[in-house]
Amino acid sequence: MRIRATVAAVSGALALSALAVPTAQADDSRSWSADHGFTVLQPAQGDQAKRASGATAKAAKAAKVKITSAVVNGGKPIVLAANAKKTVSFSTTATGSGLVGSAPFIWVGKSVNSGFGFGPNEKGFTCKGVNATTTTCKGTITLNPAKLKNAQAANWHVGVVAVPESGEEIQKDSVSRVKVQRLSKLTANASPEPVKKGKTITVTGKLTRANWETKKYAGYAAQPVKLQFKKKGAKSYTTVKTVKTSSTGVLKATVKASVDGHWRYSFAGTASTPAVRARR
Repeated sequence: MRIRATVAAVSGALALSALAVPTAQADDSRSWSADHGFTVLQPAQGDQAKRASGATAKAAKAAKVKITSAVVNGGKPIVLAANAKKTVSFSTTATGSGLVGSAPFIWVGKSVNSGFGFGPNEKGFTCKGVNATTTTCKGTITLNPAKLKNAQAANWHVGVVAVPESGEEIQKDSVSRVKVQRLSKLTANASPEPVKKGKTITVTGKLTRANWETKKYAGYAAQPVKLQFKKKGAKSYTTVKTVKTSSTGVLKATVKASVDGHWRYSFAGTASTPAVRARR
């Protein structure tokens, strides 16, 4: 969805969480749920009657809220297949008096106004007060490759919306980054078989990656792929030669089999496509 719609959904849900908090339930370890399914756990907040009220006090509270961290998918790249949704975890932390919670939205583009992104799922979203002023929230985000262009395989921004009990919205467009990549596949096959010592063998294969626009896999052209060999009984592979894929992603290399062992192709990956290996 468009970023503004994503942010509106996040902030609106958090605001509803704030409205759903009964004053009498602000004691330590109490919890409450809004209609949309969010669950919030808060530490003791003190005497509710002494809290500031009115527009000026609300603005002051909002100004004191700080978004300190946001991690999506454990900080690892999100790798999407050609036509399968993927759900990843997130964790956000914010500080401030009377903070209800915070939630991320991930986006890609020149600006948050014109970009594209995804927001958090309502199911399983929880927030917990670490202490009187710090709240950590956890949940999931589901990415749908059917909505993406191949060019959007890039380093995405992780924005965060935080909402205190006053209902004021605090938004930070880029707290951290997360890579979104196109899933890669690699094959390898040696012939003729069985391989005889001293004979020439041909190792073929193909490197493909997800095409989100066609919902299929297509050859990844002009990419360097290492042909590697591991002698029988050895613990590691050594690189024999580097081969470039054809315009359709095909690989072909000819080598001599001097001893028994295993052959494989190894692709190091690119910014938009993860590393992958294939053993024949």
